[in-house]
Amino acid sequence: MELLPEQLQKELILNGDFLALTRQFPEKFGTSFSFQITNNQQKINVKVLETGLICFEPVEQITCRDIVLSSGVHGNETAPIEICADLIKQLLLGKLYLAERVLFIFGNPVSMNIAKRFVEENMNRLFSGGHSQDQGQGAGLINKERIRAKLLEDTVRSFYLEGSKLSTARTRCHYDLHTAIRGSKNDKFAVYPFRHGKPWKKEQLSFMQACGVDTILLSHSPTTTFSYFSSNEFDADAFTVELGKVMPFGENDMTKFTQVKATLTALISGEHLQLKPFDEADFHIYEIHQIINRTQENFQLNFADDVENFTDFPKGSVIAMDGEKEVITQVEGEAIIFPNANVAIGQRALLTVIPAKI
Repeated sequence: MELLPEQLQKELILNGDFLALTRQFPEKFGTSFSFQITNNQQKINVKVLETGLICFEPVEQITCRDIVLSSGVHGNETAPIEICADLIKQLLLGKLYLAERVLFIFGNPVSMNIAKRFVEENMNRLFSGGHSQDQGQGAGLINKERIRAKLLEDTVRSFYLEGSKLSTARTRCHYDLHTAIRGSKNDKFAVYPFRHGKPWKKEQLSFMQACGVDTILLSHSPTTTFSYFSSNEFDADAFTVELGKVMPFGENDMTKFTQVKATLTALISGEHLQLKPFDEADFHIYEIHQIINRTQENFQLNFADDVENFTDFPKGSVIAMDGEKEVITQVEGEAIIFPNANVAIGQRALLTVIPAKI
């Protein structure tokens, strides 16, 4: 049954549960709609762009930031989805002051409903035009993730361009929130997308620290991730932020995410961000050393499923087999991250990282 915009609006104003509505209609609402709410004498414009896509903008306040908070690009990574769902609910129910323009994105509602990482293809390999490229699945392929990735690109582009019409001196940011498939020696970490020669922003690293994230992975090449798309095309301050380990809806220990939620709340509501001055000694900073793609049907990791991200191996260790080819650590202390032997042929199955400095 397709609900009319008036019915959708009524539900949102009544209970603020945009996530439930998104999961009820995972494919599409069928129409976009907008309405206005009053929050402690503050007027806020709300735009529901499509299922999983909702934008908030204060009516009378002058804004200086365009903030994108995305989650659920992988549908089984539930903790960030629940964090964003609660922030949306607070805004819709008039419990949170809004100081900036904010776009919330639930990336892959269909995969949320089946508790899977994706339906047909890893969406976080489909940005920066990746949805229209051969990703090892065949040229010209069309599937749910590719259609959705194109929609998310267009939505972010429109959001940032609309902000630039308000003023030219604006700050853009995009925090793409995830959880890792396996546990990590560093429970929370962030990937800082390749900046094409621009300096790493220490203030942004301090913002990550305020979120409880003190492990940073510096990327030194273009990728097709969502955060790189916003960083590269719109000069947004962007990170892929990994918050703990994959858990089913309702089973996350949300006390582990108190810092990130409080910091995002402060960002949205214009509270003073009491950021600690950057000190490299406070961080664990890494850079990518090897990118291992699966090229053979017979690909296997040479360590157990419970070996955590950032576990390091002695130089010369065989950490994977790609058919008959051994994948070997090249330097002492080289560590593994994002291992996944079940990716499609041609896609990344493993990264190795080494300590780095800013």
